[in-house]
Amino acid sequence: MDTRTLGRNGLEVSSIGFGCMGLSHGFGTRVDDAYGIEVIRRAVDLGVTLFDTAQVYGPFVNEELVGRALAPVRDRVAIATKFGFDFEGTSESGLNSTPAYIRSTVDASLARLGVEKIDLLYQHRVDPAVPIEDVAGTVKELIEAGKVGHFGLSEAGAETIRRAHAVQPVTALQSEYSLWWREPEATIVPTLTELGIGLVPFSPLGKGLLTGALKSSTSFADGDIRSTLPRYSEAALQDGQQVVDLLGVIAARKNATPAQVALAWLLAQRPWIVPIPGTTKISRLEENVAASSVELTSDERDQLSAASALIDTTSVARYPEKMQSWIDR
Repeated sequence: MDTRTLGRNGLEVSSIGFGCMGLSHGFGTRVDDAYGIEVIRRAVDLGVTLFDTAQVYGPFVNEELVGRALAPVRDRVAIATKFGFDFEGTSESGLNSTPAYIRSTVDASLARLGVEKIDLLYQHRVDPAVPIEDVAGTVKELIEAGKVGHFGLSEAGAETIRRAHAVQPVTALQSEYSLWWREPEATIVPTLTELGIGLVPFSPLGKGLLTGALKSSTSFADGDIRSTLPRYSEAALQDGQQVVDLLGVIAARKNATPAQVALAWLLAQRPWIVPIPGTTKISRLEENVAASSVELTSDERDQLSAASALIDTTSVARYPEKMQSWIDR
């Protein structure tokens, strides 16, 4: 697979990464550990070198799974994880990025992952109680100590990115971005372009919508996070159908799948975008990775962008109220 570079400090990774969350968290029952390891190692065989996890996925069990799966190939991959949620129940916001807490939870992540260094460490959500300069300074100390390779932010606003970057260069921002959700194009993408920061889109397939697998009548299983998200209501899903239909038309023309076309559109937006689709199925993993070889014409990209622009993203929130309060600070 081709590689791409995140940030000016040069974190080189595969053009498509793997989001490991769904193996343990967020979409119903977690997979058996042996099978989860098989999926992750198949991704390595396919050329994937960026693997994304977080402390809160489980919590903790996803980091343990990723660490065990990647131990035999540690020198061939980059592992990204995230800190910032409060596991002690002492924070009203549910977040905790105090320097002492960052240090202690990062040490715990290192142990769970079984590594000496975390290649890319994100603040999972911006903590309003802690100046971002203090967060960036703490990560800078961890980088100097050899415990962390690169600093990232997740779902941060443009001004926060600038303030953090002034203290410790930010290598990557993780944010939702896809044909289903293009809000980052307004202020985030221009900021990243200016500062030389990579973008790592999560949910690049719209949590399944852009694969064509979801219908407006789809019901979600217990434990599936989509059942709590306003953008996956019947009416909102129907609003995205014109994009899904167009993806199918273009995919048929290219002997590809709608998911591959959606990922190809995303890869074509900037050379420093590295999406991290997740799946629990090896067949879907192989399909996603193959998207790196799908090329769209400029007309096809424009058609998809125009259809996507018709989706109403203003009247329906992305998240329930508390989760919405954690983003874009």
